[in-house]
Amino acid sequence: MTKIKIFFRIILSLIILTSCQSVTKKIDQKTSQEEKELSKWLSKTEEDLKIKYGQPDKVEFLNSSNRNYIYLSKKLNIKCERKFEINPNNVIIGFSSKNCF
Repeated sequence: MTKIKIFFRIILSLIILTSCQSVTKKIDQKTSQEEKELSKWLSKTEEDLKIKYGQPDKVEFLNSSNRNYIYLSKKLNIKCERKFEINPNNVIIGFSSKNCF
C-alpha cells in the first residue's frame, strides 16, 4: 500500500514540475514578444505614442530633462506598467515594461 502512495506522489510531483516549466516558458515568450513590440517605438515621436496609447496615466520628470510617460493597465488582476522615456526633442529613447504579458 505504501509503495502505491509513493508512486502516486512521484507522479504528481513530476506533473507539477512539468506544468511550472511550461508556464515559465509561456511567460518568457510573452515577455520577449512585448519587448520586441515596444522596441519598435524607439526613435518615434511622442505624438505617435499618444495616438496609439492615448494620454499617459502618469508623467515623471527626470533630472536629465527627459520625462517618462507611464501607461497602466490591468489584465486578470495583474497590473501592467509600460514606461517610455522621451527626450526634450519629443523622441522616444527608451522603454520598460513590468508584468505586461
